[in-house]
Amino acid sequence: MTGRFLAILALACAAWAANVKLYLKDGGYQLVREYQAQSDRVRFYSVERSEWEEMPLDLVDLKRTEAESASRQAEEQHDAKLVTEERQAERQLQAEVSHIPADPGVYWVEGSDGKTLSQAKATVHTEKGKFVLRQIVPSATPVTRTATMDVEGAHATAIFTNQSQEFYIRPSDEEPFGIARLSPKGSVRVAENISYTGPEADEEPIILPTHQLEITEGLYKIWPKEPLPPGEYAVVQYTPGKVNMQIWDFAVKK
Repeated sequence: MTGRFLAILALACAAWAANVKLYLKDGGYQLVREYQAQSDRVRFYSVERSEWEEMPLDLVDLKRTEAESASRQAEEQHDAKLVTEERQAERQLQAEVSHIPADPGVYWVEGSDGKTLSQAKATVHTEKGKFVLRQIVPSATPVTRTATMDVEGAHATAIFTNQSQEFYIRPSDEEPFGIARLSPKGSVRVAENISYTGPEADEEPIILPTHQLEITEGLYKIWPKEPLPPGEYAVVQYTPGKVNMQIWDFAVKK
């Protein structure tokens, strides 16, 4: 899609550059490919008639013509710069993608090397007291049980100083994904709070705003919209209400 856009933009720039409006003092204009202002006349190549013609200089609004030509030239240079920058960015992105493994997982690029973010081990811990109460009084109003999904370890082993760190993810299926903030709690980090009412689970991860871009089919680039303050985080993939979160943890430090 990007390549097609660039091609269309390049053709538009070429078409724009090919024609010039030679303004006349009576308010009209001649569409010309180029023109030459001489001492008492203007020589121009007519786009309509495909031939060189001349007219008295007194009939031509040369000041307006030159002003618009300068403005158009500046626009052409701006558009050409955008095309060049887009192509450079696309080449750089494709170079990065070439270093990403084909297996499902989360990755980042360091220099010219693709690095793998390890998947963390997580456990769901429930409040046993409330669970027992529900077993003892089965006919009562359903009791809400609370739980947490905890990531082992007080700190992640993968540490980044870039607060806008970019990651690549190949999801194992079509579940949503994002970047979550983890809350340290003793020897673990809480990935989300969970509430159970009967068989239903209400999950409350702290999902942060991110940019997400599909680079190629099945490969996405994800990075935070705002720089991440120092702390514990994770790239996560999960289906709300299913308590099936996959977690790839990392930390941000200055």
